[in-house]
Amino acid sequence: MPIFPLPTTVFFPETYLPLHIFEPRYREMVQQASAQGNCIGMALLKDGWEDEYEENPPIYPIGCVGRIISSHKLADGRFNIVLQGLQRCTFEEQEVSTPYRQAQIIPHAQRGLASLDTETRINLEHITQEYLTWKKAHELCQVIASGKLTDSILVHNLSAGLDLSPVEKQFLLESGHLVQQARRLIDLIRFKLADLRTAQG
Repeated sequence: MPIFPLPTTVFFPETYLPLHIFEPRYREMVQQASAQGNCIGMALLKDGWEDEYEENPPIYPIGCVGRIISSHKLADGRFNIVLQGLQRCTFEEQEVSTPYRQAQIIPHAQRGLASLDTETRINLEHITQEYLTWKKAHELCQVIASGKLTDSILVHNLSAGLDLSPVEKQFLLESGHLVQQARRLIDLIRFKLADLRTAQG
């Protein structure tokens, strides 16, 4: 499967990722993926990638497979696409002749419960609403307070959407199961809240 490594983007299941594809090698990647199942693996580049960008700088081995659900080719050959996150996976890179990278994909089996226990769900909702209130993101607070999001959609979309660093998001993606991811997310938000309180005296 083609893999698309980026320096600041961590992709999660049950999220949507718009991408503007302009490099020739990745235009070819989109064309090939569109003809062979519409799937692309998204990977995070490790620090120091700048010196090797035109080659194959190291990536984190755990990423997420996405399906192209929308693709628009522009007149100059660039693409605007949208990926739907499907499943976490481990990448085993292969030697290939294509200009873009490819890997054997090992899907991660769901370990543990696919839903949150009541205490973890409540803790996540409360700490997130407190943080978003500090950030004046009141509409997002209302969405979370509605209780309409499933556990997995809530956890994955908060992991993707909050202003965490790429390495912090990678830490969340590498969680063994949904409950662990939620608890790691709670801890990260607590740290950010502490920093906000300290900054405001």
